[in-house]
Amino acid sequence: MDLALDLARKGIRGANPLVGAVILDPAGAVLSSGFHRGAGTAHAEADALANAAASGADVTGATMVVTLEPCNHTGRTGPCSQAIINAGISRVIYAAADSTADAAGGAAALAAAGVSVDGGLMAAESTDLNHRWIRAAQEKRPFVTVKSAQSLDGRTAAEDGTSQWITGTAARTDGHSIRTRADAVVVGTGTVLVDNPQLTARNAAGEDAVQQPLRVAAGHRPVPDDAAIRGTDGRFLQLFEHDPAEICRELYARGVRHLMIEGGATVAGAFLRAGLADELVAYIAPVLLGAGTPAFANLGVHTLSDASRWRWDETDGGAARLVGADLRLRLEPVPAGTQPVDVPAGTQQLEG
Repeated sequence: MDLALDLARKGIRGANPLVGAVILDPAGAVLSSGFHRGAGTAHAEADALANAAASGADVTGATMVVTLEPCNHTGRTGPCSQAIINAGISRVIYAAADSTADAAGGAAALAAAGVSVDGGLMAAESTDLNHRWIRAAQEKRPFVTVKSAQSLDGRTAAEDGTSQWITGTAARTDGHSIRTRADAVVVGTGTVLVDNPQLTARNAAGEDAVQQPLRVAAGHRPVPDDAAIRGTDGRFLQLFEHDPAEICRELYARGVRHLMIEGGATVAGAFLRAGLADELVAYIAPVLLGAGTPAFANLGVHTLSDASRWRWDETDGGAARLVGADLRLRLEPVPAGTQPVDVPAGTQQLEG
């Protein structure tokens, strides 16, 4: 299970949970392993089975160890429970139960087919790994990634409003990779009027990616007919709304399961203040501006004890790494009721 959890951490956060799977022969030796690489790709169980088939390993009578109860529904991929049954796996050991309405029931389906099933091994570790995805699923809202590109002193634009470009090409390309995975990207109407962004997902050559998110402008100001965000593909939506919770509800009803917040400071700050940011990806440029637009506005923090506490996220390439000349930081909110490292005793913390 330790190995399965390590594999799960190689995955990419988004619409689906991070899951790893390991297949063992009757003697306990590893036959195959796999992990989930994001929405639309093979689930961890299917990935492990495919890897076993590719290597010629016979999994008949084998044991599968997986970090989350195998799903029992058909979405972008088929049900893992049925794939396990078809492969002839005789025993499944999973960590955390899948409590989501769509995917739950895999353990029961496996047991009904004669597969020996045990759950709960290292469930706390698996739940901790996916605690924000679990919360989003239970609240029936998208998993929310807040992305920012800022200077060393936390500015997203200079004093005169110029912002293109604070970060370099490599960081922008890396940010576009998140867009390709997101179902929708949101900016405020203020950003639309000032920056006129396209919000399309593009590769390093500037070409449009095959997978494109819904482009959403949130706010009451009208979006000009010739605004770049409108595009020509029909994937534009304006929500005349400022409330992050309502934005999440409306987009979830439209099938959005992974939402990316690109800005500006007011919109990003609103999601952070509402506790609706499940992941923060910040690109930090080696630039000092001294004044200008802060990355996040109106967080409601008046004293240190009000601070929103976050922790480093080691998934998807690590918590911190250089992207060109810039530094990419990945963080997630500290789970409720836990204490981050080096926070003085008695310091209150608020999740999200």
